Amino acid sequence: MNTEAPVITLDGPGGAGKGTVSMLLAGRLGWHFLDSGALYRLTALAAANHGVELSRDSAVAVIAEHLDVRFDQNANGTQIVLENERVTETIREEQVGINASIVAAHHRVRDALLKRQRAFAVRPGLVADGRDMGTVVFDQAPLKIFMTATADERAQRRVRQLQVKGAVVEFDRVLADIVERDERDQNRATAPLRPADDAIFLDTTTMSIVEVVDYIENEARVRNLV
Repeated sequence: MNTEAPVITLDGPGGAGKGTVSMLLAGRLGWHFLDSGALYRLTALAAANHGVELSRDSAVAVIAEHLDVRFDQNANGTQIVLENERVTETIREEQVGINASIVAAHHRVRDALLKRQRAFAVRPGLVADGRDMGTVVFDQAPLKIFMTATADERAQRRVRQLQVKGAVVEFDRVLADIVERDERDQNRATAPLRPADDAIFLDTTTMSIVEVVDYIENEARVRNLV
């Protein structure tokens, strides 16, 4: 990790808006962006593609260590290519997200991806989105945000996202998946989901995306990070 590069971490449960806020914030600041969840989704997808049981810690860790992935930038944004196959949309599927939560509970998998994540911290700065960015990966970051929202609000947001893509979804099923994932993330033995001791706790239930981005940008400027 390049300790000279400022890092802003955004942790929190699924559906809190971390991904959207992180991308917008990075764009405003002209910084790099790390979607750490994508690495776990990619690991889960690669494991499934190779017929590896997600419960096998050591086997999935081997997949993570040798993850053949590219993040290609073009006029349409970032395109993610896994083993020469474009998977930008695939890794956002609901089941892939559930599988990612399963493999993320394995300490060997997290160790395998740690160095790769820290390598993103380069000048002019990094906005890192995840679940243990402020507690483990960038524990010395000068600005840490823990974003959350009620489970109902997060489920409603997820339903809207899926409906925009043309999916037919049931709110109760989405809510149940979110509650189950929260339980798994908060109670895993390795790097459980929790706010860093020095993180700002930000409930986004009634906030717009723009309000959240404005708030975090202001905190960054108060700390002379930009």
